[in-house]
Amino acid sequence: MQFYSNGKLLLTGEYVVLDGATSLAIPTKFGQDLVIQPIKEPQLIWGSFTHTGECWFEASFDLPKLRLTSATFNSSNEGSAEFIAETLQGLLQEARQLNPSFLNDNSGYVVKTNLGFPRDWGLGSSSTLINNIATWAEVNPFTLLWNAFSGSGYDIACAKHNTPIFYQLNDKKPLVEEVSFSPNFTEELFFVHLNQKQNSREGIAQYRKNNKNIQQEINDISELSKEFIETTSVNDVNKLIVEHERIISSIIKLSPVKKELFGDYFGEVKSLGAWGGDFVLVTGNEDTPKYFQQKGFETIIPYSKMVL
Repeated sequence: MQFYSNGKLLLTGEYVVLDGATSLAIPTKFGQDLVIQPIKEPQLIWGSFTHTGECWFEASFDLPKLRLTSATFNSSNEGSAEFIAETLQGLLQEARQLNPSFLNDNSGYVVKTNLGFPRDWGLGSSSTLINNIATWAEVNPFTLLWNAFSGSGYDIACAKHNTPIFYQLNDKKPLVEEVSFSPNFTEELFFVHLNQKQNSREGIAQYRKNNKNIQQEINDISELSKEFIETTSVNDVNKLIVEHERIISSIIKLSPVKKELFGDYFGEVKSLGAWGGDFVLVTGNEDTPKYFQQKGFETIIPYSKMVL
């Protein structure tokens, strides 16, 4: 068996997507697969592989108890093998809570996950895994996400959809609408990685401190999301980016990334997801890659090579 989920980027509505704003999200050409091979022994043998084919995490569990028997983790940061193994164990246990027959017989499996992008890119290594496990376990991926972790769920929606989407949480229920967003100026849009992985939980905690009485801002962002897909020129997008950054900045009390890092840049820069890390969307031209490379930002991906 093999399952695949798309990565994701949130073009509009970061933070306020948690409180009901309509947000524009896009699935990426980069994702993660899950390959499952049955074995006779009652064990789950797990291996996680990087985009270059290196095994960065291994774990074994006894079945059907799902008892962790071993774990190894080949990295100098981001926690320990035990922590990652226990997180995975919790996810599998939650899947079984939702479907008691999952991993609950006398056979076993060798499972390999293969990531299609560097782990520090922030394109959804967790959401793609959750969606793949949910598909394997035949359970609702949104329920699995919210039982095991937290978040808006837009990343789960991107994992399952192959077009841009409007995503909204309405009374804690995900509303997903496939939309068309293929502007005729995509050669003027780029994604630049800020050389650091942002912890979205910390960003959400900062947002929660400041998100009182923001219904008007939520409505404004929802409107901007709808205007985004109707743009006909990069000048239109630039105006929306400036306004969007202003609104989110006023809520989370952080300066926009352009003001912080790229004050002399000739185009516009928009944060995607938690501010301060991962990718930003930039508008520009053929000189854009050179500008960011000179600033020390080497990962610059044209829109057409990122978006599914």
